[in-house]
Amino acid sequence: MDEINVGSVVTGIYKTGKYIGEVTAVRPMHYLVKVKAVLKHPQQGDLHAPKEVDVPLFHERRALAHNEQTNIPKNMVKLYGGEVIDYKESLKIALESSKQALQNDSGDWAQKCLANLSVLETEYKLS
Repeated sequence: MDEINVGSVVTGIYKTGKYIGEVTAVRPMHYLVKVKAVLKHPQQGDLHAPKEVDVPLFHERRALAHNEQTNIPKNMVKLYGGEVIDYKESLKIALESSKQALQNDSGDWAQKCLANLSVLETEYKLS
């Protein structure tokens, strides 16, 4: 098994999003990862009540920003050997993929998620 060190290109799952990044520090329980691309956009809503709309706060979750650094638990980080595409392009693809996964669901939760994603798409200035 290859070792992950400072400078390693990795994938990491942070909350419900998945990212490609570069390790900038190795800590006892985490890797500090600088985000380079988005593989999966974070899920919208309350993580403690998945697919529920009637919750105290229906979270709007933004993807981590380009070059943002975050601590990711070591068990959520894997070495990455593929191409690292442009951050903005990767964000566009991940957002579109999340929207497509919700398109055929007419439930309240899916519709609320789609509304959040539309707001985020405008804020991300992807067009």
